Amino acid sequence: MAKEPRNPMEEPIDETPGKPDPGKNTCRGINRRVFLGSMAALGGTAALGSAARSASGAEFSGYPDSFGMLTDLTACVGCRICEEACNKVNNLPSPDKPFDDKSVFDETRRTTAKAYTVVNRFENPKEKDKPLYRKVQCNHCKEPACATACPIHAYSKTPEGAVVYNPDFCFGCRYCMIACPFNIPAYDYWSALEPKIMKCTLCYPLISTGKIPACAEACPMGALTFGKRDELIKLARKRIATAPGRYIDHIYGETEAGGTNWMYISGVPFEDLGFPTNLPHRPLVEATQGFLSAVPLVFTVWPALFTMCYVAAHHRESEDKDEKENAEVKK
Repeated sequence: MAKEPRNPMEEPIDETPGKPDPGKNTCRGINRRVFLGSMAALGGTAALGSAARSASGAEFSGYPDSFGMLTDLTACVGCRICEEACNKVNNLPSPDKPFDDKSVFDETRRTTAKAYTVVNRFENPKEKDKPLYRKVQCNHCKEPACATACPIHAYSKTPEGAVVYNPDFCFGCRYCMIACPFNIPAYDYWSALEPKIMKCTLCYPLISTGKIPACAEACPMGALTFGKRDELIKLARKRIATAPGRYIDHIYGETEAGGTNWMYISGVPFEDLGFPTNLPHRPLVEATQGFLSAVPLVFTVWPALFTMCYVAAHHRESEDKDEKENAEVKK
């Protein structure tokens, strides 16, 4: 039975299974939500981008009662149990190598669409036979550069402290990947028709209901402490003051890039563990604003839509070819 026309100017299209789509060389193969979302983005990106730049210029020092995480890097032993817990709670696919396989430490890894957190190994400058480990995930900036750079507000900073992402708004420009000072957002290239950024959410569905993130709950060494950000800073300062020989006098994330909700304390300089240490103490708002305003709309939004159309058309042609071959086999 014919469905309702897709717009008043279009003739009804019979989409009965098995019948060829007369618009197979257009964008009709695209998921309706994605296509309409992209068109909405095209119509409103200029205005929204301007609004984003204006809004992000306002003073904002983060939510005062937000949660956060403190990672004590002197306690991490590289067990990767946090990776496994993250994988399970987010329903991510099994890794190529099991979580007890230590060969993953032979290279420095970054987060991906299939791994929201990874643990890397580093040489210990103090004791060569005792390597150091660092857990990597989204740091949930107080004023996230990814949100500032996004022209259609796919990112938002929650009062709980998490930076969350709405895939329904995303059209795949990947500004956020360029803007992030920690190189965290990962693009799901396997979902060409539904652009999607993948990253740690600070287990927002859990913390918004009074629970704690899966990684913190699973850590057997107590290297991860979840709580109110202000209290975590006090805890970190107390540990540093109590054991000055164990820690360097610095809380990473307290002020970097305007401050983050995920913070660290360490026994060695943070640059020895691969942390970017040249970040300003103010939010990276000005930089992302300048980047966003400097890139013409035609070079970002239109290519994203045309790419989706191209992929959809070829996907539809492939389906038609398969249907034709199946029909010939049945004959």
